[in-house]
Amino acid sequence: MKSYNSFEVAQQQVVEAARLLNLDTPTCDLLMWPQREFKFTMPVKMENGRVHVFHGYRVQYNTARGPAKGGIRFHPDETFDTIRALAGWMTWKTAVVDLPLGGGKGGVVCDPRTLSERELEAVSRAYVRAVAHYIGVDKDVPAPDVYTNPQTMAWMMDEFETIKGVHQPGVLTDKPRQIGGTEGRRDATARGGVITVREACKAFGIDPQSGSYAIQGFGNAGQRAALLHHELLGGGKLIAVCDSRGGILNENGLNPKELVTHKLKTGSVVGFPGAKEIPRDSVLELDVQVLYPAALENAINEHNASKIKARVVCELANGPTTPEADLILHHNGIHVIPDILASAGGVTVSYFEMVQDQYSYFWDEATVHRRLDEKITKAYHTVREAMEDKRVHPRLAAMVVGVARVAEACKLRGWV
Repeated sequence: MKSYNSFEVAQQQVVEAARLLNLDTPTCDLLMWPQREFKFTMPVKMENGRVHVFHGYRVQYNTARGPAKGGIRFHPDETFDTIRALAGWMTWKTAVVDLPLGGGKGGVVCDPRTLSERELEAVSRAYVRAVAHYIGVDKDVPAPDVYTNPQTMAWMMDEFETIKGVHQPGVLTDKPRQIGGTEGRRDATARGGVITVREACKAFGIDPQSGSYAIQGFGNAGQRAALLHHELLGGGKLIAVCDSRGGILNENGLNPKELVTHKLKTGSVVGFPGAKEIPRDSVLELDVQVLYPAALENAINEHNASKIKARVVCELANGPTTPEADLILHHNGIHVIPDILASAGGVTVSYFEMVQDQYSYFWDEATVHRRLDEKITKAYHTVREAMEDKRVHPRLAAMVVGVARVAEACKLRGWV
């Protein structure tokens, strides 16, 4: 299969959006590259008494609309270009949902599965020591990402406050609720995605209550989508899911709650009672109304795009569809809800957390859900209007919306 450099793909998306918007060359050049990026080494004493030097990154892609916002990933295969691409996509994502934020991303090259809890804490604190002077509520606000979580954020927030000598919980989001986190964050990414599916079904005359859906990837976002699709759309039949160990299918329907419980107990969807095992990749090609790619990058590519039968594809993963596949799906009449819109629920509720931390007054879950629904619904229809106006596929329409808003902010500031 063709290999992709994520950052080169992200840059090409900017070029295509800039062409449709008739942006001048300096503006396009500015938006194709991060404003600031950091690479640093972090010496950490391990359990065995030896010092291991970890490599870390932080990219602040664009801050014309507000502080950079984006997660921190702990992954053994982390690369600078992946971080650059994700920081760019965060920039367009916050703009598509019309949040007063820019985009950023960070990472540490490590395998957290091989680290003890004390070593994970030490790496987390070392990362903050490396970037403490470059982050803050008015500069850059990190959050969890791959292999990081609310506990990671708690350690990082504590280290930042220790260094700065101030109480500033809003410097990181998706913290435990007891120390400044918000209600409604756990399922925000999936909830935002299901809201976009609801709006797509209305727009295309699809009845989600009587249709089926499948989920590729059954981590946090996939599990929440399994539960919320049925809850928010008033029905629907989950017939197939997969994770890293394999896939399962039951055409009569899988019980989402029981399946999530099984996954949490056993570590996999494989072996779920009443379901037959199928190859992982075949989940993508089933005849369903809605497909949720919630796993790896480039899962839908030029080799399998023509086999996709879903009417709506809701991208909960980052970059699950390649540029070639986008064109094939659009040609085949399949409506793709792109990741910078479909997975924007997470950063939207992270923004709500920042707001609540700023004035130390916290909302109940119903308020968070209502405000998230309003933001995502409006964003979906803005992208739909751009699709129709520019006569382009949904991803390019979303990029047009995001790039236009960031370009306008850059011009108003006099940067270009």
